[in-house]
Amino acid sequence: MSVTDKLVGVEERYKAIEAQLGDPSLISDQKAYAAAMREYKNLTPIIEKYKEFLSVEDQMHQAKELLDSSDSDIHELAQEEYYSSRDKLEVLTGELVVLLLPKDENDDKNVIVEIRAGAGGEEAALFAAVLYRMYSMYAASKRFRVSPMNMNETELGGFREITFMIEGEGAYSRFKFESGVHRVQRVPETESQGRIHTSTVTVAVLPEAEDVEIEINPADIIMESCKSSGAGGQHINKTESAVRLTHKPSGIVVECQQERSQLQNREKALQMLKAKLYDIKQTEQAGRIASERKSQIGTGDRSERIRTYNYPQGRITDHRIGLSVFNMEAFLNGEIDDMIDTLISADTAEKLKNDH
Repeated sequence: MSVTDKLVGVEERYKAIEAQLGDPSLISDQKAYAAAMREYKNLTPIIEKYKEFLSVEDQMHQAKELLDSSDSDIHELAQEEYYSSRDKLEVLTGELVVLLLPKDENDDKNVIVEIRAGAGGEEAALFAAVLYRMYSMYAASKRFRVSPMNMNETELGGFREITFMIEGEGAYSRFKFESGVHRVQRVPETESQGRIHTSTVTVAVLPEAEDVEIEINPADIIMESCKSSGAGGQHINKTESAVRLTHKPSGIVVECQQERSQLQNREKALQMLKAKLYDIKQTEQAGRIASERKSQIGTGDRSERIRTYNYPQGRITDHRIGLSVFNMEAFLNGEIDDMIDTLISADTAEKLKNDH
C-alpha cells in the first residue's frame, strides 16, 4: 500500500472517530470513549501533517501550470516555486512515513521504574542509588514529577531496590529504553586495594496501567500490613502503615511504605501491581507479533546487558547501538537526552526497515 493510500485511510478513520466522539452512547461507555479519544489524539499529528502536504502539493501544481508562461518573470518565479515545493514535499513525505509507523500506545503514559541491585553486593546497591539520582535529575529537566513508592536502603546509602513513579506526558517514550541490565566498572568506595570491580543493576520501566486496561478482582489479592523496613532515615516510620499485596493468580508481590497512611500505601501498591500485570499482558502480545515486525531496539529485555558505565575511562557505552560517550559526570547528572534521542532514532530506523 502506498503512503497516499495509507493517508486516505487514516483521514477516513479520523473523520469516523470525530463523528463517534459526539455520540452520547459512546460517551456513556467509559472504556470505549477513552480508547476512541486516545486513537483520535494519536491520529491528529498525522492529519495535520497531511493537510500541510496537500497544501504544498497544490502550490507545486499551480506553479507547474505557470511554467509555460511566455512572461520570463512569471516563468522564473513559477520555476522557483515549483522546485521549492517539490523539495518540501520530499521532506514532508519522509515525515509522514515516520508518523505512519505503528505508534507505541504506551508512549504518553506515566511510568513506574524499578531499580534493583544485582551482582556486586554493596557496590551494586550504591550504583542503584546513582541511577536513581540520574533518572530523578533527568525527569526534573523534563518537568516530570518523581514520587518514590518503595525503597530498601542499605547502611551506606545505597538501595537494594527502589521503585518510583515518573509522571508527565510522554514519560514512557523517554524512559522505555532504560529497561535492562546496567553494568558499572569502578573502584568501590569500600575497596582499599584500589581494584576495579564490576557490578550490575537491573532497571525495569513499566507503563502505568489505566483502570480500563487492567481489572483486578479484589478477591484475588491478599493484603498484609507491616512495619516499614530499611536502614532508617526520614522516609521510615515505625507504625504498621507499610502494605504488602500478593496477587494470588500471578504470584506477584508488591510493597509500598513511602506514605504515612496505610490507605495511601495500598493505593500506590495497587498501581504497582496493575503496572506489572499490564507489562505481562503487553509482553505476551509482543510475543505474538511476527518477528520481522519487531524492532531490534525494542524496550529492552530485562536480562539483556544494555549499557556499561566505565568510571576509570569516563566512558558510557550502550551496547544495543554501539554508542560510546565520554561525559560521565554530566551523564550521571541527568544529561542523557542525546543517548535517548539516538536510541529513539535507531528504533525508528529499524521500524522503517521492517515496514518495507
